[in-house]
Parts: sequence; structure tokens; C-alpha cells
Amino acid sequence: MSKNKMKEFGDYQTPIELATEILNYLKGSMEIPKTILEPTCGLGSFIKSARKVFPNATILGFDINKEYLNTLRSDLISEKDNDNIRLNVQNFFEANWADYFKNFNPPILVIGNPPWITSSEMSVIKGDNLPEKSNTKNLAGIEAMTGKSNFDISEWMIMNLSRALNNFKGALAMLCKVSVARKVFSYLIKENSNLNSCKIFLIDAKKYFDANVDACLLFVKFNDSQMNNMTCKVFNGFNDEMMQEIGFDSDILIANVKYHEKWKHLEGKSDYTWRSGIKHDASKVMELIKVGDKYYNCNGDEVQIESTYLYPMLKSSDLVNGNVEQTEKWMIVPQKKIGEETSIIKTVAPLTWNYLKKHSEKLNKRKSSIYKGKPRFSIFGVGDYTFRPWKIALSGFYKTINFHLISPIQGKPVVFDDTCYFLSIDQQQEAVFLSTLLKKDCVKEFFQSFIFWDSKRPITKMILKKLSIEKLIADHEKFS
Repeated sequence: MSKNKMKEFGDYQTPIELATEILNYLKGSMEIPKTILEPTCGLGSFIKSARKVFPNATILGFDINKEYLNTLRSDLISEKDNDNIRLNVQNFFEANWADYFKNFNPPILVIGNPPWITSSEMSVIKGDNLPEKSNTKNLAGIEAMTGKSNFDISEWMIMNLSRALNNFKGALAMLCKVSVARKVFSYLIKENSNLNSCKIFLIDAKKYFDANVDACLLFVKFNDSQMNNMTCKVFNGFNDEMMQEIGFDSDILIANVKYHEKWKHLEGKSDYTWRSGIKHDASKVMELIKVGDKYYNCNGDEVQIESTYLYPMLKSSDLVNGNVEQTEKWMIVPQKKIGEETSIIKTVAPLTWNYLKKHSEKLNKRKSSIYKGKPRFSIFGVGDYTFRPWKIALSGFYKTINFHLISPIQGKPVVFDDTCYFLSIDQQQEAVFLSTLLKKDCVKEFFQSFIFWDSKRPITKMILKKLSIEKLIADHEKFS
């Protein structure tokens, strides 16, 4: 297959050693299955391993690729005792899996490794191995998601299988992204399914698939009794080392149930407002490097400009590395508030105006619709809070919670790019006090109860504003 075709059909075969490790774990973790089904079996690593681990089970393999099935048949012919294995050509998206399951003896084990590709990525490679977009009433819980602009193909497939398996005694074990596993767990809870237990086992995708992605085995058991506590345990590999337990509170998915129970009394509204850094979508124009008394743009060209609209800048990498006391990075901030007229720059700072005008073509080509109909050279994420002298800031991109007290640099308030979040404060004493509080372990644990570290932007403003700083202060005073 070409590389694009491999992506389209999820053609990254499961190594036999991983398939065997998974099936050996399942053997000790569920009632011995009488039927094992793999809906996208490929070259058959799970089929081959299942034959050895569960020799008495009926094993069924389906795949859209005839050549793979022929290769698998040839491999199986050379071995004995294969009468219990049946292989069939099948397009996953054209099958009614619930009807298939009716014909099998329970317990049923559905196992596999569906494609790790999103609908957007499929569009880029011009593939069509995906479900038809729809939002039919009879499958509202599953197919509604395919009307979205982007979704994981495996997410749709695993939810479809879960829905079909829900009325049967059995289990589902699927390799997938960790984010997909969480979405499936959430779906099953919200759909009031016959979910008996749910576990996530982290795997080394780089080792097994040469893929830089957070991956896992999702293991779900179904039967007549629903799970008592709506939680899913997360393990580091196939052992007893539990890393965390995810669950729900008021329909909100909780990343760490233990920390949430411990610190949920700190949750609530706050008079302190978390802000995002400045959004300009033009770093090559708006961001400069200061060397001595001179400024340079990303091309290394010296920029003749007044200091009027220039402010010291920190990025996520600076906050993570703790480089917050000095900076070579500076940002042009042409507005004090969103929508402010910028023509005054021509009079107040003509060199700045000429520089921006020189690069107006790049600024005018910014794709985001937020700039349409706004004054020339507009930015977003700017207001009175931008220019307060003291800040408490952290990065939203990195897998760490590290708050920094930010003081003015060279007499000017520090600004941030839009990967950062911050509180802005007028008085130094208040900023120092709050910074000390936010560095406490209880705050880290509070936020960790909501943060999923495999997310593209783990820390968000929505998560930060869950903390009531007033309750944190009261808690501090109570035990001081």
C-alpha cells in the first residue's frame, strides 16, 4: 500500500507480541469467551494469538482487504486446529454488528485495532474509508458525531461496536488513542449502557507502531448489571500500577477522582479573571528581538521603530523554563483595547506606522475572521488587564503546572503570546501573596483533577477559572 492508503485504512499492523500480551491479560480478567471477533483483522495478529490463548473459542476475522485475508489464510493453513476460525471480507461501515452478535454464543470478545485517523486527515489524503455523514434519529448517539467537521474514525467505530455489544454478555478490547478511549467511556456512561467495568491501559505507541501519539488499550466489559461507580481506572501497561482514576461529577469528566474529592471544596466562581495572551497571527511582523538598543524581525532585518507601542514579551517556553526576569523578545501592541482605532499611530509613532504599513499585506492576509471589519493592524486579547504591572502567568501548552510571578521589565508591563494564561494585578504585595498561594501543592492537585495531559492544550482558561481564589485564600487562612 502507498503511505496515504496505509493511513486511510489504518494499516499499521499490531505486532504479534503486543497482541499476545493483550490476550494473555484478558484471559485472567474476564470470563473465558466463547466467541472472539475482530472487525478489522488485517494480517491477523489478534486472530493468531487468540487461537493459542483461547483454543476453544469460535474466532471470526473481518477485513476489507482481500489480499490480507488470503495471506492470513495461508499462514493459518500451516498450523493445526483451525476449524474454529472463519474469515470474511467485510466493509466495517456497511455491517450491522448487532445482527452479527445475535448469532454468536456469549461471552463475546470484540477485539481490534481500528484506524487512528481523523476525518480531516482523511480529507487531506482524499480517502473515503469513513462512515457516511448523518444524524439519523435511530443512531443519534453515534452518528451525530459524523456531522462534525472533524472526528476520529476509530471513535465512531468503537462507539458503534459498543452500542451493538451493549445488549450481550461480553467485552470489548480496542487499541486506540487515549483521547478516543475517554470519549467512548463518556459516551457509554451518558447513554446509560450496561457497562460493568472500564479500564484503560497505556501502551508505548512509539515502540510498537513508531507513532508519536498517546495510545492505549480500552477494555470494557458488558453484562446485565451496571457499574456502581462511574469511574475508569488508568494503568501504566498491563500490570497493577494504577496511575489515575477518571470519573464524572455533574456530567463533567474528571481526570483524577482522588484529587477531585480531596479539593473540590475550592471550586467556584472568583473575582479574579484569567486572561489569554495577545493574539495577532503575525509573529513575523509583530514580534521582534532586541539586541542592545536595536530591534530585529524574524528575517534578521533591523527595524527602526519607536518604543511607544513596544512591550517585553514572554512565551510558553519562557514560562516553562523559568526565564521570566529578562527577555530579548518584544511585541508591537498597537491597541489598548479590542477595536480601538489605530490611525493615531501615524501621528504618535510614525516609524511604527511605516513599519506596519510596509507589512500590511501580511497583516491583511491573516485568515481568522475576527480581523474582518476591524481597524488596520488589529489584535485580540488586549485590554486594561494587558498593561497592569504585575502578572501571575503559566503556559497552556506544556505538561506542567508552574505559576510565575511576572514583574515589569525595563519599566514596562510584560505581555504574553496566546499560548499563555495570566492574572493581572495592580499591587506588588497582592501579586506576591497570590503567587505564593498558587504555587501550593493543593492548587496543583486541584487543577490535575481536571487536566488530561495528552490534550493538545492541556491547560485551558475554562479549567483555570474553576478555582475560586477567594476560597483558596480562606482555606489558607484557616490552616495558617
